[in-house]
Amino acid sequence: MLQVENLSKSFGELKLLESVSFSIENSEKVGLIAPNGNGKTTLLKMLTGELQPDEGRIVYSSDMRIAYLEQQPYINPKHTIIEACLDGDDALSQLLRQWELAVQKGDGEAMGKLSERMDSMQAWSVEHNVAEILGKLGITDIHRPCQKLSGGEAKRIALARVLIQEPNLLIFDEPTNHLDLDSIEWLEDYLSQAHMGLLLVTHDRYFLDRVCSRIIEIDDLSLYSYQGNYHYYVEKREERLAAREASVGKARNLMRKELDWIRRQPQARGTKAKYRIEAFEKLKLQAQSGNIQTEIDLSKHQSTYLGKKIFEAKNVSKRFGEKVILDNFCYTFSRYDKVGIIGPNGVGKTTFLKLLLGLEQPDNGCFDIGETVRFGYYRQEMPPFDPGKRVIDTITDIADTIIYPDGGSISASQLLNRFLFPPHKQYSPICKLSGGELRRLYLCTVLISAPNFLILDEPTNDLDIVTLNVLEDYLSEFTGCVLVVSHDRFFMDKIVSHLFYFEGNGCIKDFPGNYSQWRLLKEFRESESVVSTNSDKQTTAKEEKKKPVQREKYKLSFKEQKEYDNNKSRIEELEKEQKELEKILSSGTLQDIELREQSIRIGKIMEEMELLIFRQLELEDSIEDKSGQ
Repeated sequence: MLQVENLSKSFGELKLLESVSFSIENSEKVGLIAPNGNGKTTLLKMLTGELQPDEGRIVYSSDMRIAYLEQQPYINPKHTIIEACLDGDDALSQLLRQWELAVQKGDGEAMGKLSERMDSMQAWSVEHNVAEILGKLGITDIHRPCQKLSGGEAKRIALARVLIQEPNLLIFDEPTNHLDLDSIEWLEDYLSQAHMGLLLVTHDRYFLDRVCSRIIEIDDLSLYSYQGNYHYYVEKREERLAAREASVGKARNLMRKELDWIRRQPQARGTKAKYRIEAFEKLKLQAQSGNIQTEIDLSKHQSTYLGKKIFEAKNVSKRFGEKVILDNFCYTFSRYDKVGIIGPNGVGKTTFLKLLLGLEQPDNGCFDIGETVRFGYYRQEMPPFDPGKRVIDTITDIADTIIYPDGGSISASQLLNRFLFPPHKQYSPICKLSGGELRRLYLCTVLISAPNFLILDEPTNDLDIVTLNVLEDYLSEFTGCVLVVSHDRFFMDKIVSHLFYFEGNGCIKDFPGNYSQWRLLKEFRESESVVSTNSDKQTTAKEEKKKPVQREKYKLSFKEQKEYDNNKSRIEELEKEQKELEKILSSGTLQDIELREQSIRIGKIMEEMELLIFRQLELEDSIEDKSGQ
């Protein structure tokens, strides 16, 4: 379907790709991984024809239809949402625009000619399909003007626009940015079942794991292919890097010996030694190729001093007109609290953060903040940077050093280095940074201020996976408080110990666990609700029957009945243990490690209960099925 052959691309002296080759077959779903600034978006733009390669070529199949979702797509502000969704260059969108124009003009002849094409392309149901896709992405008013769209809404509309085109190759650049968790999971299912090829750039590791069957990685100008999902890629990449490190280590040892030999030779040496000098130069290049970006160990770093009194919300309420954000919200933050915030788009998660920081004022209630608390706030909207200023100067203008309570310190340069800005990058002007590198720099400006209470609003957007690993290590060892809004499920599972779930209308549920545990509980309760509803319907139906048909009731076998009774007893035991654990978790007396252990135990309880309940339903169904025969 798509063949890339020996592709190379440079911008001035900056070389991004060199002799890169790969292919994508029909319906194959491929993830593209690379550090920020290493050419991911450049490669996508070459595949779509927006940029031309310096060398090499791209071969497409004759029936190729490509749809491309950019990181920051353009939406015409003069259009309505439905018009923006039909604003593509594909044949279907063009046909629909021609039809709408003919209808507006009342041109019966044109409508007659177009109707056959509308039939053949099944275009009559497109508006319904668009509305359905937009609804799954959290947008319901399809006739609303686009002029006041948020960045997140524009991204979701652009996503719907490419999905309705039904291409045979989708190219996505960070599609999960600005989507809520339900929308992300819907998109996972949609793409997994779609019969189309996919080339995907995303930092969402669960998304890569569940959608992609192959991972390609750009590393040090070269491309590596891994036939498997994200977890397989991580394992094989570690093996590759270990082998490379061993090779580089050997090359360095040989280089030292060769360097010593060359230094001992007289200046006028015969040609017999030239081969050895040439071999030394090759060895030198091999030894220098080991500049591998690895995860950084930040385990020794703490927050600045944080007293016993931290932060308390007392009966806080906030609304905008009829929209309720908070309704008598109360919570006391403890030291080491790492809290995740989840919920649908538009329920007030960012407003909640602004209330905590004093950027918005509550209608009722108050916040009691400890004297030692120092907030660090990472916003979704990145502040503007001076493009001519050097990276290091941007940080040292805030502070030169972070001093920790144990007497340790970290300089601005060390912080930048640990967040993957090597010395030559630190002294580069900001204008040379990629979008992801700018995000990384912004993160460093927050951390250099030495906060002990971090408030992070979608911190994973536009960060590469290597940087995410660094940030996760930092936050895992951070000894202050962390409050984070994120759609990145992998990140939330790794960092937070409990969740605030915003249901809407001011209702916030506090869940003692991470995202995956919450999701499991949600699915379990939904399945319980379905079973309860079906049971109620069956009871009502039986009551309405005046003369029920008498059937001989089928009985379980001795083995099945014993299994059924044992399952029932075990479910009761697990429910009792779950309630006891929930009381302990909500008491606020547990340390962080104990909290994690008990949260993991609750997750295992729910998994076991779900399996047992499903088995009980199977046994009950077998009674009903055989009794009705």
